[in-house]
Amino acid sequence: MSQLNSPDKKTVLITGASTGIGAACALHLDRLGFWVFAGVRKEHDAASLKARSSGRLLPVLLDVTDDTSIKNVQDLLSEQVGSHGLYGLVNNAGIAVAGPLEAVPIPDLRRQLEVNVIGQVAVIQAFLPLIRRARGRIINMGSIAGRGAMPLMGPYAASKFALEAITDALRLEVQQWGIQVSIIEPGAIATPIWEKSGKWAAELEANTTPELRELYREVVTGVRTVVERAAERAIPAEIVARVVEKALTAARPKTRYLVGTDAKLRAFLVKLLPDRLSDKMLTWALNLPR
Repeated sequence: MSQLNSPDKKTVLITGASTGIGAACALHLDRLGFWVFAGVRKEHDAASLKARSSGRLLPVLLDVTDDTSIKNVQDLLSEQVGSHGLYGLVNNAGIAVAGPLEAVPIPDLRRQLEVNVIGQVAVIQAFLPLIRRARGRIINMGSIAGRGAMPLMGPYAASKFALEAITDALRLEVQQWGIQVSIIEPGAIATPIWEKSGKWAAELEANTTPELRELYREVVTGVRTVVERAAERAIPAEIVARVVEKALTAARPKTRYLVGTDAKLRAFLVKLLPDRLSDKMLTWALNLPR
């Protein structure tokens, strides 16, 4: 990719573009004519993405928890975009840690927050000067879990609640330079994160003491059943990609985009119901012990 020295060539950096929502966003924006820098963590993911895209898409090795990795991509983009800057940053990288809070290993909790929160801020800090040049946009990939937490999803929900706060603060801090900041809040999306979080939960359960497994057996059973049903109804990642397109191209983008019927319903109930009534509904829906 030669230096992008034309102001009509809008460049976008997407983190976590190996699979799922990130890959869908990278390929969708590539088809629309954006110059896409797609952050991946492995060479074979880069090759796979490149094979499905045009010459405008450039996979870059980017680990949001590694300062050197971020700096390398920062140097590359500074050289490529020049004075025109970076038009869009899509903070999509993320993982999901699941399990009862009493049983989640603290290193796993730290990893959850390091990737989904600290990593997002590190990327924003690194690329904000380039975004400022372009009066560009920042899009954070949140979740409906950032509005309402479910049992066993405490670590993941905590990271997405934090991303909501970061988005709100950042939006006000950078408005002086014409930078727009939005957060996307999907419900159940058909991505590998379901399989990955399921494996993580199985490993956690296997490494938990028999006493804790028995204490939380009914909760785990109830939540697992509902999550499996949600995975069956999950909508394609391409739908999220189209929402990201709107956030990048709308004259006045929304501050928040709910994606999926389940996300819209959950957001409505969180806003409408008092905590105790919401707890009762979730207890019934998940068949939790009382």
